[in-house]
Amino acid sequence: MTISKYLTLMILATLLCWVSFFVVINAVDPFSTTFSGFILFYLSLLFSAIGTLSLFGFLVRHLFNKNQFITTQVIVSFRQSIWLSILIVVGLYLQSQKLAAWWNLLILLILLLALEFYFVYRGDDEEKDK
Repeated sequence: MTISKYLTLMILATLLCWVSFFVVINAVDPFSTTFSGFILFYLSLLFSAIGTLSLFGFLVRHLFNKNQFITTQVIVSFRQSIWLSILIVVGLYLQSQKLAAWWNLLILLILLLALEFYFVYRGDDEEKDK
């Protein structure tokens, strides 16, 4: 897949996710909905944030890091957008349940950073093996 096809598909998918997020916001009453309404809300927000942050992360990487392969930029920006989106959505969920405290979010951040370090160092080991 070429980078232009990837970007076109990613932009369209992200726009579709944002449309679904706004449909959920307008159609679901948070005071009378069941568990499925909240699942739709958080999932549509998660996918919208992943797409947006992935595109933004790729743009920043592409502008400021010309020495890295484009495929590596895409993979890293997508992976990091997943971590940041999870942090945002879980933080919002904890806040909605009145469970958000600085130490809860710090623990989540440390776990996500540990996952990112694992992927970074695993990638370095794979490159050394070649």
